[in-house]
Amino acid sequence: MEISGAFANRDYELLFDFGEILLKRTADEFFLTTIAASEQQYSKQVKELETELENEKLKNTELTASCNKLSLENKELAQETSKMALELNKQQEDINVSEYVKPFTPEKAKEIIMSLQQPAVFCNMVFDWPAQHWTAEHLSKVLHGKQIRFRMGMKSTATVPQFETSCSYVEATLEEFLTWNCDHSSISGPFIDYDYSKFWAYADYKYVVSLFEDKTDIFQAASVMSTHPEAGVILDSGNAELSHCVELMGYIQKTHDFCHSLEWLHDVIWSDFGFRGRNGRESTLWIGSLGAHTPCHLDSYGCNLVFQVQGRKRWHLFLPEDTPFLHPTRIPYEESSVFSKVNVVHPDVKRFPRFQEARRHVVTLSPGQVLFVPRHWWHYVESIDPVTVSINSWIELEEDHQARVEEAITRMLVCALKTAEDPHSTRAWLNPTEVEETSHEVNCHYLNRAVSAFFDHYRTSKTEIQALRTNGEHMKKEEFNMHNNLMEVEQTGSQNLTLGTVGEQAACPFGPDLVPILPSSEDPPSETGGMFKNDGKDFVGKAGEHFDKLHCTKKQRMMSGRENEIVEQIASNSTMAPSQTFISTDDLLDCLVNPQVTKIVAQLLIQGRSL
Repeated sequence: MEISGAFANRDYELLFDFGEILLKRTADEFFLTTIAASEQQYSKQVKELETELENEKLKNTELTASCNKLSLENKELAQETSKMALELNKQQEDINVSEYVKPFTPEKAKEIIMSLQQPAVFCNMVFDWPAQHWTAEHLSKVLHGKQIRFRMGMKSTATVPQFETSCSYVEATLEEFLTWNCDHSSISGPFIDYDYSKFWAYADYKYVVSLFEDKTDIFQAASVMSTHPEAGVILDSGNAELSHCVELMGYIQKTHDFCHSLEWLHDVIWSDFGFRGRNGRESTLWIGSLGAHTPCHLDSYGCNLVFQVQGRKRWHLFLPEDTPFLHPTRIPYEESSVFSKVNVVHPDVKRFPRFQEARRHVVTLSPGQVLFVPRHWWHYVESIDPVTVSINSWIELEEDHQARVEEAITRMLVCALKTAEDPHSTRAWLNPTEVEETSHEVNCHYLNRAVSAFFDHYRTSKTEIQALRTNGEHMKKEEFNMHNNLMEVEQTGSQNLTLGTVGEQAACPFGPDLVPILPSSEDPPSETGGMFKNDGKDFVGKAGEHFDKLHCTKKQRMMSGRENEIVEQIASNSTMAPSQTFISTDDLLDCLVNPQVTKIVAQLLIQGRSL
């Protein structure tokens, strides 16, 4: 029984094992069946995806073909458009070519300037100058907060000229000036004491080069390029690792700034007027607010070209022949400037009755225009816009050699008499532009140098000195030869202009691009008046139309050399009433250094040395 029971247990175990094996096989078969079904499903999906992909490829092929077709059409259209644009540009250039061609060549402009005796305005000559962007805002950024001296004057209608000796001065940046000028108030800063409604500000007579004088390290940096050739590489690459030291890198940056400042000078291109090589280096800058002005004066040396950059300025000009009516004075004293005692915009006609005989020429100079001021023309200049910027250059003339002798004589006499009167009050008679009065020894040296330079220039030509002795003046301006025709003003009747010689009409340089400044009424024009608002009734175009009241002559009208006329003219300059007996030092100086007197004295000195 035990044996049979053992066998029975074994059978059960075998049966159980067989059942497990059978169950496992069944599970494996089911799993394989499931996998096979999944594979079939996946295969079906893959085929469907492949079919869709083929369809997309077909669509893309069709789309690519369409795009290629459109691209070809666009390319053809672009070619046609480009061709049409070129044709239009060519047509536009043909239409506007005259607008971009300057009306005068440099040679012709210089010929006009060196010969013309009439103030005139050049138009369309500076449209391509980079300096046309020299607005006050632009300059404030370029100068990087540099301190500039401003002259502060009163906005008044007084009949006494507001000379520079009666003004106050402020050191300020252009940013501070613009803030005061735009806000019309200043609660802090250098303009705090100046009410905008009562004062004007003027940064006048600023040599462009002098604006960089204090940057001596920039000029030191210029030598770095020669001593350190690698500096150029460093500057171009911007790689600080190439530098040997921090100092060198500093100099490199300063060299860059220096080169930029040199480029800035070339923004002014006076060579367009025939003065080769003349640029910002020979120019001065004038920045002013509304009402800022320069007292009426004449410049002893050269003629003047003035480029108006921003805002408008009104110029009141008077002929050299009208000097006696303007009552010239050398007090305050400034080398090369002869001031007028008359406030020409608010004249005291009771004190200066003969001023009414002076012929006033008025012009409002606008941005982009260049004013030509002939030698020895009196001028009063005022700003009539909130901000004005001008650039000018004085052109040297042959007459300057004798003028330097006259100025040396004037300096000697003024300094001798005024220092003898009161050695400690130079500020009362010396213009702020003059650093200090010079000693008699120095003034004698100036005079001898001026006379020697005169003879060195002309090489003591006996013919020239004889002409000086005979005619009473030396080196007239070269006559303006315009087909050998004359333009003369008849002073009778309505002062009509006669053009040309006998039966021959002159070729006049005036027209839309060179506008003469005609005589105006005695009263200053209103600010609403146009640029050429004056009493001149007619204006000439290029075709040779009629000019009326035109002062344009081939020969300069000369002042009388007769001594009695000179004495009468000088006497008319006296402002004392007949009952007055006291003669001041200034009264004496007004006679001794009268421009006509110093001219005679200079001629006598030169003649004496030539004998």
